[in-house]
Amino acid sequence: MRKRRRLLWLLLLAGSAGVSVFYWWWEGRLERSQDVPIRAAANRYRIDPALIKAIVWKESRFHPGARGKVGELGLMQIREDSAWEWADAERVPGFDHAHCVDPVTNTLAGTFYLARLLRRYLKTDDPVPYALADYNAGRANVLKWNQAAAATNSQLFIENIGFPGTKEYVRSVMARRKHYEGQLGPAPGGK
Repeated sequence: MRKRRRLLWLLLLAGSAGVSVFYWWWEGRLERSQDVPIRAAANRYRIDPALIKAIVWKESRFHPGARGKVGELGLMQIREDSAWEWADAERVPGFDHAHCVDPVTNTLAGTFYLARLLRRYLKTDDPVPYALADYNAGRANVLKWNQAAAATNSQLFIENIGFPGTKEYVRSVMARRKHYEGQLGPAPGGK
């Protein structure tokens, strides 16, 4: 009886370890599944691929078919108006917002939009937190939070973010970016 219990216990441990290993393998595979479109978009718009990958992680956990509450689509959760801005600027024929479930289309459109946001905050010590807050909560809210010294000091700006969810979004994407640094090669143009 004792041997059976030990054997059962060992089988349960081995089974749970196997599930953990499988989960770890599957999560890693999923994380790497979008590296090609992320690299392509990073090169096209000269944005750090680790930043793009961190946004994809936060927005969709690498699921191309992800859909948001207000019509956002795909890996980077692109809204229709942002998708159309990209399609118009790039002269994409026959574009429809539904095309944003395609990983290549989505990362190109999302990175185009992100590049615009980063350029908007070039006069700050680090445009990334401002661009991320804008990506998540919109320009009007960023204008409320970037008053006085927070207009150029990114650490003060992060502290001024008035929405807890947006503050967490900015911090988690920035932390995840560090996690991904070097995994996709260097940032194009040194950004």
